[in-house]
Amino acid sequence: MSAAVPALASDPLRLILAQQRTAFSRDGPPSLAQRRADLHRLKAAVLARRSDIETALNADFGHRSRHETAIAEILALVQGIDYLHRRLRRFMRPTRRHVALQFRFGSARIEYQPLGVIGIMAPWNYPLGLALMPLATALAAGNRAMIKPSEFTPAASDLLTAMLADAFPQDQVAVVTGSAAVGAAFSALPFDHLVFTGSTGVGREVMKAASANLVPVTLELGGKSPVILAHQTSLEQAAGAIAFGKLVNAGQTCIAPDYVLVPVDDVDSFVAAYDKAVAALYPQGPTSADYTAILNERHYGRLTGLIEDARAKGARVVDIGVRPEEAQRRPHTMAPSIVIGATDGMTIMQQEIFGPALPILPYRDIDDAIAYINARPRPLALYYFGADSEARRKVLARTASGNVTLNGTLMHYVQDDLPFGGVGASGMGAYHGIEGFRSLSHAKGIFEQGRFNGSNLLRAPFGRIADAILGLMLR
Repeated sequence: MSAAVPALASDPLRLILAQQRTAFSRDGPPSLAQRRADLHRLKAAVLARRSDIETALNADFGHRSRHETAIAEILALVQGIDYLHRRLRRFMRPTRRHVALQFRFGSARIEYQPLGVIGIMAPWNYPLGLALMPLATALAAGNRAMIKPSEFTPAASDLLTAMLADAFPQDQVAVVTGSAAVGAAFSALPFDHLVFTGSTGVGREVMKAASANLVPVTLELGGKSPVILAHQTSLEQAAGAIAFGKLVNAGQTCIAPDYVLVPVDDVDSFVAAYDKAVAALYPQGPTSADYTAILNERHYGRLTGLIEDARAKGARVVDIGVRPEEAQRRPHTMAPSIVIGATDGMTIMQQEIFGPALPILPYRDIDDAIAYINARPRPLALYYFGADSEARRKVLARTASGNVTLNGTLMHYVQDDLPFGGVGASGMGAYHGIEGFRSLSHAKGIFEQGRFNGSNLLRAPFGRIADAILGLMLR
């Protein structure tokens, strides 16, 4: 655990951290009952403010589907809290470890103790869920926490601040708001662990700042999560699942399908099936109450730039679904689209899209699809559709990604017993499941010496007995 943090009146961030560390040292590790009470308090605070959460996110996005907020932010979070609450006794239980023969009268175990104060940096795309699920994990592990939400979602940040101030004292849970400069200062604090969710570029800067204090990090980043459609796949079923995963939150999801690898002979059929699936999801078109806007004009402009760059370099961009042209009637709203003929020279194939545009890439055999994925940075998620067990086995064995959903999209994230995290450029470390609890705990190894101790025979002065034992053990 980190040493005490000097509290300077001119540095409010360090002052809060010092208060939390002092309280942690004073009170010691919380009991099972205390941790469960904290989880219950967090859940109750979220449920009591469901309407306020939906209203705040609608204000931040300009238009955010109320149902998407309830499902993707609140429901997923509440289920995650319930999971931790039910399994916390087992997670906290010491685990026995093997003892070598010469120490057999002793015993070895691991006890999981809180790290101390956890820093949490949350993104703008799911500003409540991706702040509070790491918080729930930190509380389950017995820690205190400081949260820095995104400056791009001020209404959600204000709500988060008020909600957590009502539920917890500041020396247990605190929210720090402010600009990117505040975020940079936050990432440089000597936490006991830092959880960051956001872009790969910012993640590099966060890790660099944390390294100055040797703070361990969990980085949940992103990347270009691919979809593979195997040969002879049901295109209608796949298109429905891909449209759902791509267009939730208008594609502003770190594990959204980023591009689809389709057998070359199936491209036209898949495009038609995807168009039909989008129309079924949003029968009122992109101005539907169920369809979310892009966060702001800045991000809308970035997406427009990706599409215009692709078009200028020879790709065919087709808006799809019902009355896509009506997207212009609502501020920073972008119609679903497909991009055909995308190449590596286009920016849309170099950056995570984070919007409702979907490149369609043809491939000839499964080895070509695997080679294409492996030639690029490792993604946060991978999706495979198909009944071909041999092709599926190849994809699972020969690609590396954070997680995988087979014959669906996004659903691995809401499996509470699976760890969630990236690999390589898409992140490091994991939370969710017992892995999350252990990421925010210190696994303290403890050996208890038995009454009889064979190792005493290997103490000086050495003689024939030591030689005999060494002869037996070093054969």
